Amino acid sequence: MTDSLPSLDTPWTRLDAASVADLLADTEARWWLSGGSAYDQWRGEPLRARDRTTISTVYTQLDDLVGSLPDGMSCWARIGDDLVRWSDLPDGADIPSAWIFDEAMDAWVLQINLEDGTADRWVYRRDPRLQLPWEKAVLEIDDIPTGAPEVQLVWKALRPYPDDEADKDVVLPELPEEARIWWEKAILSIHPHSTWSIHVRSPFAPAKASWNRTRRS
Repeated sequence: MTDSLPSLDTPWTRLDAASVADLLADTEARWWLSGGSAYDQWRGEPLRARDRTTISTVYTQLDDLVGSLPDGMSCWARIGDDLVRWSDLPDGADIPSAWIFDEAMDAWVLQINLEDGTADRWVYRRDPRLQLPWEKAVLEIDDIPTGAPEVQLVWKALRPYPDDEADKDVVLPELPEEARIWWEKAILSIHPHSTWSIHVRSPFAPAKASWNRTRRS
């Protein structure tokens, strides 16, 4: 087989959750569906069409995850308008995500977001004050590790795009009360200037926030 190299114009082939689980069955690295892929798995149906599947892993475990992939798959990082093999990156490079290229498909098949964590806790990469036990940050849904939707909403709160707004409008009302309260407190403390925090902060009507409502008997 002739080696083919990916480019920024290489198309994406979207994998379903079961295919991702099969692909990563041999890795000992911690991984979970994240972003829109997590929303879709959590709800049991797609919110909207997406061009790619996204997962996350802990930064320090990416090498183990990539090492478990079948022959013909390679890991790349996008730096500006360039693509660099993950193995060629300088030590200490601060890369937010990696892309997996499948030579047989001649397509990108997976985006891996790189996050932080300890043995027992997920740690928000943008601000380590925000932490959760792994069992709350990553849920098992149909035997697929899936990022909790309230955690995905924290990631999206910093600079939400129109698609993020549309996702939030569906996901947020469906959150259990405990999850919604955690999310509201998280964005107020971590992303207080987010456009999403305005509706939570509500200084002229503070009871609007879930965690500040009077409980009626």
